[in-house]
Amino acid sequence: MRFVGREREFDLLLSAVRHPPAVVLVEGEAGIGKSRLIAEATAALAREGRPVLAGFCHPLREPLPYGPVVDALGKAGAWLPITGLPPATGALAPLLPDLADRLPPPPPPTDDPRAERLRVIQGVRSLLATIGAAVLVVEDLHWVDEATRELLLLLARDLPPHLSLVLSHRTDATGAHTPVLGSAYRRPPGISGAVIPLSRLGESDLHDLATDSLGFHATPALAAALFARSEGLPLVAEEDLLTLAEHARTDGFEGIAGRLRDADVPRGLREALTERLAGLSPEGAAVTAAAAVLAVPATQELLTAIAGLEDEQAERGLVEALDASILRENDGGRYAFRHVLAQQVAYGYVHGPRRIRLHQRALEELRQQPTPPLVQIAHHTRALGDRAAWLKAAEQAVDHATAIGDTGTAETLIGQILDEPDLDPAVRSRTALALAGLTTRGVDAAACAGRLRRILADPQLSRAARGEIRLGLGVVMFNELADAAGAEELEKAVEELGEDPVRAARAMSTLALNEMKGQKAAWAWQERAERSVEKETDEVVKALVHGNRLMLLVQSGDPFDWSLMDTLPRRSDDPELVRQTVRALFNVADSAFEIGHDRRALSLLEEARDLARRVGYPMAECYSIVTLLRTELMAGLWDALEERFADTVATYPAMTLPRIEQALCLGRLAAAQGRRAQALEHFTTAAEEGPRHNVGTALRAAAGLTTAHLAQGAPSLARAVAGKAMELLRRSGTWPRATGLVPAAVEAALACDDRSAAEQLVEDATRALAGKDTPAATAELHLARGLLAMDAEPSRAADHFAAAQHLWQDIGRPYETALAAEHRARACAESDPAEAAPPLAQAVAGFTELGATGDLARADNLSRHLGLTRPETVGRRGYGNRLSPRERQVAELLAQNATNQQIAEALFLSPRTVEQHVANALRKLGTTRKNIGAKLSEDEAAD
Repeated sequence: MRFVGREREFDLLLSAVRHPPAVVLVEGEAGIGKSRLIAEATAALAREGRPVLAGFCHPLREPLPYGPVVDALGKAGAWLPITGLPPATGALAPLLPDLADRLPPPPPPTDDPRAERLRVIQGVRSLLATIGAAVLVVEDLHWVDEATRELLLLLARDLPPHLSLVLSHRTDATGAHTPVLGSAYRRPPGISGAVIPLSRLGESDLHDLATDSLGFHATPALAAALFARSEGLPLVAEEDLLTLAEHARTDGFEGIAGRLRDADVPRGLREALTERLAGLSPEGAAVTAAAAVLAVPATQELLTAIAGLEDEQAERGLVEALDASILRENDGGRYAFRHVLAQQVAYGYVHGPRRIRLHQRALEELRQQPTPPLVQIAHHTRALGDRAAWLKAAEQAVDHATAIGDTGTAETLIGQILDEPDLDPAVRSRTALALAGLTTRGVDAAACAGRLRRILADPQLSRAARGEIRLGLGVVMFNELADAAGAEELEKAVEELGEDPVRAARAMSTLALNEMKGQKAAWAWQERAERSVEKETDEVVKALVHGNRLMLLVQSGDPFDWSLMDTLPRRSDDPELVRQTVRALFNVADSAFEIGHDRRALSLLEEARDLARRVGYPMAECYSIVTLLRTELMAGLWDALEERFADTVATYPAMTLPRIEQALCLGRLAAAQGRRAQALEHFTTAAEEGPRHNVGTALRAAAGLTTAHLAQGAPSLARAVAGKAMELLRRSGTWPRATGLVPAAVEAALACDDRSAAEQLVEDATRALAGKDTPAATAELHLARGLLAMDAEPSRAADHFAAAQHLWQDIGRPYETALAAEHRARACAESDPAEAAPPLAQAVAGFTELGATGDLARADNLSRHLGLTRPETVGRRGYGNRLSPRERQVAELLAQNATNQQIAEALFLSPRTVEQHVANALRKLGTTRKNIGAKLSEDEAAD
């Protein structure tokens, strides 16, 4: 039928997807026309030559990880290059057998479900990025499984540059205010799109629809009757018109409007479809009944067998159902109802005894298939009222879905089983254990935790089962939900798992990582874990516990025997054992970097990255790459660092750590360049996510926020942030790794005239770090002591700043070195400005080399204030049409979207002076504010 009443929505959808990257959500009640709108729009896009890949969610989905997306990608062959696909796409080879010969070899298998999930997500994004200006459509998200939902959410947050994502869902199935992607989604900067809610059609739209179907017989009275029956729901109106057209061929058009007025609106669709069903021949009715009972798209062969017809009879019946627009054929040569509502009506039209016989035939046919569809088998056994058979089939489907990694389907089935009343305790325990085993595999964490809590309330659970279920609950609460109460569940699990030392040791190892309880508690759990596995033969869990010990030793700041790292197994027939080595290498390297052993950390990180790549451990590879980028940031290797962070975030869209570290990096660079507002924004982003990752990240974010508030002249805000962070530091006892926080907190306290608090901070840090091998924390303690001594004993302060400067230089962090030199210059200037000249020159040289324009401007201002620079005279150098150094600084800040006021603050200039520099820079470059970045790059290249 003609497409009517959706011109605005059609144009909006097309406009959005023609400007990728874009995310479009099409939403509305059942039968409102979501699929029709998307079909019309994607047909127009296909005519333009744009690849359109479509997948559908189904209520009876068979286990297949990320099924709707895999279904869509399976149609991508025509748009893929013959060779040269990114290596990451090899992870999709097992899921896309028809394209396997075009894809790179899959990576080596891993027992880590998170790693497998990450590989698939990376592979999907890489494949879509390769296709180019494509449109990915996933319909009926109200039936989506959690794994696919998570994939789509991560994809929507970081789309390839030329991809448009179109999603549809029923608001009457998910709720008008339920996030369709399972989590609140806001389009990130640079991603366009739209939310397109579909409303019901008006009476004039229905008149147009009727005219297309019935010609001049479509009177205003008929349109009014259509509108009254359907209330503007397109599906009901279309079914009515199909029925009217069928009758008109035999009974004529006279009085057709009156035929619609007698039925109530809620029965409109049912009556229109029932009328057409009643007109079918026995063969057509049999095929339609078989399709209604199957409830999923089916082949002609399967429909024939279940209907109990001969081939020719079934063919006639199928053609009749298609001609009557009861069934439709999809792209895969399968047949289904035009809409789920139509299937429900047709199912209700089949009498009970016949439905039972059809369900039995369906079971017989499905069980004989080479790969029996377990979810459908479970559905039919349940429809037959055979509860025992249904539970058995559902458990088998759970096992199969779990084995192939379709956690979404497994979790849905588990929920159905556990919701059964009066469930046998043994079945409940088995199912609960299966759910607990999924806690690390990406299921809906909140829903999973809720179910596990309800199961634990069952007094019939055995102690061992209770412990294993509680272990799963504790892990999901602690790792996924960042709920501190997860530690309490893990502690209970340890006691309940007393007869299973391997699982108990895993719980203890997780508790040893709980920094909130402090180092003493961490070591207590670590030692219990070591005792638990002392006599065990499971080498993997022993390696896990040993790796934790090495990490805790480094974190403590006690002298560490680095040769212990050489004893870790780099090669083994058991890849999981090697992955534990990767884990230990990364954790030790990360801790070493935080305490200031940068060179050792760099070597271990590179080895962890390479070994993770070799054994197929993408999570550890990602973490290693991110921390290597952090080492570059601290080593002053800032060129293109923002781009490398962006690439890493895009490569690992499912990981939180890259986004947090990217925000911390951008905040640090913005602060160094004098972009205070942007620095504050980035540090705020990191602070909001940091506590969910670990204490060290939270403290670094708080240090950045404190410094940013101080730079903006808001000491009270700085002190509030620092105060809360110091509480966390004291509670966790992570003093050796509190990079940046102590001197920032001291400065904030002094800025608020609370010297006693500043002194207490320094005293606490001194006590905590006594006798520790912590170069970075020691340098910062010297910096804090210098700040404290600045007013009363500037020469002593200068000594502390000099000690900090030398320590940072030995560690290899030039930015911290330059900052310490600047502090030293300020302290020296209190007694003799001439003594300030050498450290100030060192600071200026450091800031210049790094491109820290904001810090450089501050140091230049201090130099002028101290009279250490020669005033410019009338004979000063002329730059002609080339930018002067100051104009270039202004232009660089302009290219970063800084306002004149922000530039004035960053460079310690008056707004009037900035206006002059801006005007000169734009004139010399021959450009505007909008295009200054590109012109500046051209100018630098010419130089």
